[in-house]
Amino acid sequence: MDKKRVLFVCVHNSARSQMAEAFLKQLAGDRFEVESAGLEPGDLNPVVVEAMQEAGVDISQNKTKSVFDFYKQGKRYDYVITVCDESQSGACPVFPGNHEKIHWSFSDPSGFQGTAEERLKMARIVRDEIKQKIRFWLRSF
Repeated sequence: MDKKRVLFVCVHNSARSQMAEAFLKQLAGDRFEVESAGLEPGDLNPVVVEAMQEAGVDISQNKTKSVFDFYKQGKRYDYVITVCDESQSGACPVFPGNHEKIHWSFSDPSGFQGTAEERLKMARIVRDEIKQKIRFWLRSF
């Protein structure tokens, strides 16, 4: 059986798309080839790295990747899932090609304000929302 190819996309590939990639690999890596990328790749969000470590998933060595590089490489996907929040939907990249386009809106951890503990608390919420959404999506297969 061929694995379905999935690309998670957000603006910086520093938080939401990285979490989604990690969770889909963890929950169904035997059935899916999973990657993530961003329009303007930045640095991994350290608060998100910590939140994921708490959930038993180490993304600390992940690199951020460019959606344009994947396009130039001729990569093809069965599903392209954008994970930008609604306020960024205009900036969220589109990946050309013949695939199912899905949008899931999640708050952007890079915009969280407050103390380190408050930002971590908000990142945990997004982390858990992403994992729950992936579990729900997997029921359709």
